[in-house]
Amino acid sequence: MPKNIAARVHSPKLTKLHKLSVAGVATLGAAALAFSLAPNGSHTTTDAAAPAAPVAYSGQQIKGVEADVAGTSGAALKAQTIAAKHKAAADSASAAKKKAAAQAAAEKKAAEKKAAAKKAAAKKKAAASRAETATASRSTQRIQMETVAAKTYPNNLDGWIRESLDIMKAKGIPGSYHGLHKNIMRESSGNPMAINDWDINAINGIPSKGLLQVIPPTFKAYHVAGTSWNIYDPVANITAACNYAADKYGSMDNVNSAY
Repeated sequence: MPKNIAARVHSPKLTKLHKLSVAGVATLGAAALAFSLAPNGSHTTTDAAAPAAPVAYSGQQIKGVEADVAGTSGAALKAQTIAAKHKAAADSASAAKKKAAAQAAAEKKAAEKKAAAKKAAAKKKAAASRAETATASRSTQRIQMETVAAKTYPNNLDGWIRESLDIMKAKGIPGSYHGLHKNIMRESSGNPMAINDWDINAINGIPSKGLLQVIPPTFKAYHVAGTSWNIYDPVANITAACNYAADKYGSMDNVNSAY
């Protein structure tokens, strides 16, 4: 008996793609058959004609979308954070700049105030110095005027008596021109170098000397400050003798003989 050749032919295996194609053709055929069997005038819808094929969603796709959304939100948040940091840095820099400017203005104002005070002090000091110089100048002028205007006396008996009277007046020693003149003429005849070498004082070693014949101890005891310490000096001799006479007799005017 001849072998069945057809039985020896091996049917090729259907791949997954072939299976899907066959399934699709079958589905389309069923749909066409259903449409042809429907009564005339009847309305069909897609839902009636064939059940809607369920849409298959991939979990991987959803996760990808979520990742995309999360990535977009993260980038926006990051951008906002960076912008906020930049703004904070800019605000801080602006505040620091304003603070530095205010400090510089305050320092400048303080420096100007200090300079003004220093200038005012220097001006005041200069004014005080000028005033002091002017005062010293006026004092010098007064001294010079007083020196120039100082009373002068002739170097003779009249001048000696008058100068002695001015000194006696300043010191509060009484006496008159007449009282001095009469006693001088009686004691020394107006000779300032006169010396008595014969009376009791001379015998005792302390002779009377000068215009009013004053002994050395009396001259030293009644010397008038501001006059010479030389017993033969006319003015010093007269003033010391008048000072002694004022103490012993009330005034040289009361002396009419040896005293």
